[in-house]
Parts: sequence; structure tokens; C-alpha cells
Amino acid sequence: MNRRWGIDLGGTKIEGVILDDSMQPLVRQRVDTRQERGYGHILMQIGGLVESMSEKSGIPRPESIGIGTPGRTEGADGVVKNSNTVCLNGMPLKKDLEEVLGMKLAIENDANCFALAEAMLGAGRDEMRHPGRTAFGIILGTGVGGGIVFDGRIHRGAHGIAGEWGHNPLPGEMAPCYCGRSGCVETVISGPALEAFYASISGRRLPLREISAASGRDVAARRTIDRLVTSFGRALAAVVNILDPDLVIIGGGVGNIRHLYTPAARKAIEAHLFNRSLDIPVLPPSLGDSAGVFGAALLNNPDSGA
Repeated sequence: MNRRWGIDLGGTKIEGVILDDSMQPLVRQRVDTRQERGYGHILMQIGGLVESMSEKSGIPRPESIGIGTPGRTEGADGVVKNSNTVCLNGMPLKKDLEEVLGMKLAIENDANCFALAEAMLGAGRDEMRHPGRTAFGIILGTGVGGGIVFDGRIHRGAHGIAGEWGHNPLPGEMAPCYCGRSGCVETVISGPALEAFYASISGRRLPLREISAASGRDVAARRTIDRLVTSFGRALAAVVNILDPDLVIIGGGVGNIRHLYTPAARKAIEAHLFNRSLDIPVLPPSLGDSAGVFGAALLNNPDSGA
């Protein structure tokens, strides 16, 4: 039996999975990240999780494992950059984890893992059965990221940043971004940015899901959702004009806002398209909050010896 092991390293949780040859989970397990305890503690948490999964399943530890991580990695040692789990930044995560685990590691950005899982196992599964198809997987949450899947594989690009649309500039926007630039897509349509916009015009702070629910009766909420839909349309159209994917899948907390799947949202995208017609599906995810760990497992060569 072929088995794939994956780990999703998140800011608050670390999730592990073992998939069988039909891509069904044999074991799924989570532990707290506790990043406040530092980099070394995270390495130990991952090591303990892998050992626990092996013990509980009775499946020997594999020769290789896939891992999704926030930020991106560079070089043979897998040095982490731009991670919101800040203790990872500058650390050779791939090298250190291979030493801790005693196995080979396939490591990838968490947005790419999301895109891969949803394209191949989730919302895009039927569309991606056809050869040569391209999916653009979006993360809309605390940050804005994305990943590109072409013909069943992650497309990373020459610099390893393919799909990072969250740091494209939006015309007319000037809010400073942590990346050092201003007016990035992330400063406009991320969850915190939208909640801050609502607070600035209403004088009240609400979580985005409550803002969305109130948009039929609250003028400030309506303006906030209109800002989301309009800016999302403009930002995504720029990607579609260049990439022209066969489907788009939206994940993350902001991706749960129903207004992104309405005719108004499609019109907002079409207003900035070269051909003025959006003829592809824009889909919600179907794998829930475990898409990242499924994608990490797909990075891994099957452990056929187990």
C-alpha cells in the first residue's frame, strides 16, 4: 500500500496526516504550535507529532514527508523568509527538520499546499482531471496569498513567488504594508484590513463575519463589503489577464464571505478583464481547514515500503 505523510505547520496548530493510496486519511492528528516558546520547541512538536502518528497507526515512519509552512523557503537548507510565525524567519527549517526527523523533507509554502489540495482532491477535482489545466488557489484571510497548479503540479516560478498576488499594488491605495511597500492587495482585502476599514467609518469594531451579516441594514457594513467585492474584482482580474486559469478556488476566512460568489462579484472581475467575460468557475473550498495538510502530503513521494 502506498502512503503519503504530510505536516501543516501553522501559527497556532500543527496538523499531521497519513493518506492511503486512495487519498483517504488513515490518521489525522493536531498539536499546538506554541510559537511563543521558540523555534526549537516547534521542531520538537513536529518530531513528537510524527512519532505519535506512527505509534497510533502502527505504520512505520516513512523515508520522506511533505510539510507546508507559512512564508517561503530558499536554498538547499530551506531558510524561511516572510513568515508570520516570526521565530521561523532566517532559520534553516528544512535542514533542521531533516535532522530531527531523520528523513527527507519536501517543503512548500502553505498557500501552494492549499492550492494543490483543493485543485487535485477538493473543489477543483473534476476540472483538473483534464490534462493541461491550470488552477489559481487563493488564500484570503489574515494575509492574502495564492498558489498556481498546472497539470497537477505546483508552479513555483523562477523566483519561487508564483501566485503571490497579495503584494501587487492596487491603484489609488496607499496603506503601508509589512513588505515595505504601500497599497498592496493585502492591505485592502485581508480580514484585518477590512475590519479596520469598517471601524474607521463606523467607530465600532466587529469581526468580518458580523460585518457581512449586517451588510443589508448597516451602511458602514455595506460599504465595507462593497470595498471587498470591488477591490477583489480588480485584483483578481489582473491575475486572470496574465495567467488565464481554468478555475479559481478561494480559501481562508474572507473566502467564507458569500458576496464573493455572487453575480456582482463576477461583474467586478469582468469590469477589468481584457475580454470582459469571465467564463471560468470561482469556487469555495471543499476540504475545510485541513486543505493545507492534504497538500503537504501530496508533495511527498508515496512510501511504498510501509
